[in-house]
Amino acid sequence: MGKIIAVANQKGGVGKSTTVVNLAAYLGSRNRKVLCVDSDPQGNATTAFGVKKKSANATTYDILIGKARVQEAVIVTEFKNVSIVPATEALAGVEIELLNLENRVNRLKMQLLTIKDEYDYILIDCPPALGSLTINALVASDSIIVPMLAEFFALEGLSQLVNTIKIVKTNYNPALEIEGILFTMFDSRLNIANDVIAEVEKYFPNKVFKTKISRNVRISEAPSHGKPIMYYDKNSKGTDSYTLLGLEILDEPLELPQKKRRGIFSFNKKKDK
Repeated sequence: MGKIIAVANQKGGVGKSTTVVNLAAYLGSRNRKVLCVDSDPQGNATTAFGVKKKSANATTYDILIGKARVQEAVIVTEFKNVSIVPATEALAGVEIELLNLENRVNRLKMQLLTIKDEYDYILIDCPPALGSLTINALVASDSIIVPMLAEFFALEGLSQLVNTIKIVKTNYNPALEIEGILFTMFDSRLNIANDVIAEVEKYFPNKVFKTKISRNVRISEAPSHGKPIMYYDKNSKGTDSYTLLGLEILDEPLELPQKKRRGIFSFNKKKDK
């Protein structure tokens, strides 16, 4: 049976979609079958995989309101072992519609249970809010990855999210656990960044990923080309970062492939930024 992981933080711009897309691509490259569920009305994960939203037969919106089964919404991407349930702007209105539906916090869970055995990992990209979409994702998930910036105000957001997780565990999903807290857009030269990490590690021992995703221009460029970073520039620092995160998820030693370090790959001449 597959593992369902929500990638959530109510703050925007922390790398949720980027993490879903690039982690899925790495896991797929390691012969794990992965399904991404785009549960953000912005549809960034959908776009980042090069999926044309207008071509979708069904979307996350349709499966939440019961208009379609999740199997009807799955699109196989061009990237190895990765599929996606796309999202469009129609998802923005689902919060109000869910108020009038039965089992409104369990609707995503009920859909994913019918397909969970077909995948090794199901990654849910959550919107930057703690509304019904995020609650549905947390109720459906086995664990949660929390991407966050190493900034002071991010600590407040983490506290609010942890309270929401406690409510979900108490009322709907007692098995929900924190998979890990992932620092993104990280700059080790900043004292505040290291102070924030130390503070989070104090309150969440053994829950902070060893991997830190550094700021990297190539990661920012990749979505505009409809590709995960490892397919856009396999030799970039961004690819290395998400490779290491994938190794942590797979519980494998944090070592980059030997063949890359020995220069067997043909390196791009374009310098990594």
